[in-house]
Amino acid sequence: MDSEEKVHLELIPGYLNDELVVKLHFKYNRDIIAIIKTLPGRRWNKESRYWYIYHRHFDLAKLIDALELFANVDYTALQAFDDGVYEGPLDNEALPSRTKSTPKPVAVSNPDSSIDLPKGYLEKLIQKRYSPNTIKTYVTYMKAFISEFRDRELTSITTQEIDDYILKLIRTKGISPSQQNQRINSIKFYYEKVLGLEKQYYNIERPRKARELPKVLSEEEVQAILKSIDNLKHKAIISTIYSAGLRRSELINLRKQDVFYDRKVIFIRGSKGKKDRNTILSDLLIILLKKYLDEYNPNYWLFEGVNRKQYSATSIAKILKRAAAKAGIEKRVTPHMLRHSFATHLLEHGLDIRYIQEILGHDSSETTEIYTHISKNAFEKIKSPLDIIFKKP
Repeated sequence: MDSEEKVHLELIPGYLNDELVVKLHFKYNRDIIAIIKTLPGRRWNKESRYWYIYHRHFDLAKLIDALELFANVDYTALQAFDDGVYEGPLDNEALPSRTKSTPKPVAVSNPDSSIDLPKGYLEKLIQKRYSPNTIKTYVTYMKAFISEFRDRELTSITTQEIDDYILKLIRTKGISPSQQNQRINSIKFYYEKVLGLEKQYYNIERPRKARELPKVLSEEEVQAILKSIDNLKHKAIISTIYSAGLRRSELINLRKQDVFYDRKVIFIRGSKGKKDRNTILSDLLIILLKKYLDEYNPNYWLFEGVNRKQYSATSIAKILKRAAAKAGIEKRVTPHMLRHSFATHLLEHGLDIRYIQEILGHDSSETTEIYTHISKNAFEKIKSPLDIIFKKP
């Protein structure tokens, strides 16, 4: 949907029954309402006919991320409220005055509420459409960085001091290479994106990323897992992940309208890197999904959990774990192994790696080529020296 076609949605803070809420103003739109119904803490005011969210549940980043396809979210009033200058009423109850000495955080909750983020840090993360998980991670690590240098102006901290800080975390807390990168990126984001300083300000050595081969299931193991699942919805979920090569988050975010049965295509919107793509729709999955839809009749999301909310990522992992155990598979099986298995099995059946790259949504062919290292076809062409020497006369 083009930005000109998006609905204008305004967020207004206020108090209702002595509790802080955020009111959602927007022109009627079924897609927006369906998404709002999935948000924690949302309520419908029957008398005044508007949606609102309790502040204790409110997550601005998650709201914007969920609504980005349908709405332009205006949160100016929240910022003004945060700065103590907003004077608009809600439900005929005037907002209590706020002062800059007692700001009320609006967006991302953090256990260390005594640490204030630098001005513009959170707003810039939201404007650049970072995912809710990334925002939460950056906020947590940036606050830890500020706490380390709590008696200093951030602009006075040198590159060497930042380098020493990261080294200290490695030595004292044993942070992983992945966490090291995330902490560095959270700091870089402030200096580079918020303050607009030059990139050479951050000459921080990065850890080499460990190259691990993906763990995969054999075709026989996938068959055994699917045969062990009796619940129709559970079978449809696991079959969809494997047959289309989906990430778990992509499965959860599938809407009913994203499955095109006539074209045999599943549309993946806003996946990793905020990219859209198409993937294949299996003939057998079509039959399975139609049975599932007839029996469960989901409302908006293709797979719904309790109270028609999005299905839980944890529940998917539990389904697969039980199914693998029932199938007699002793090794640990994760949802992402199904995606790796999908790619590996396609490669073993002769599909060009360029098509696999496109289906998986990889930016680089190098990412996809890792599956060539685990394909059984490569090893079938190579004979072990043990077999060779004992076959000699």
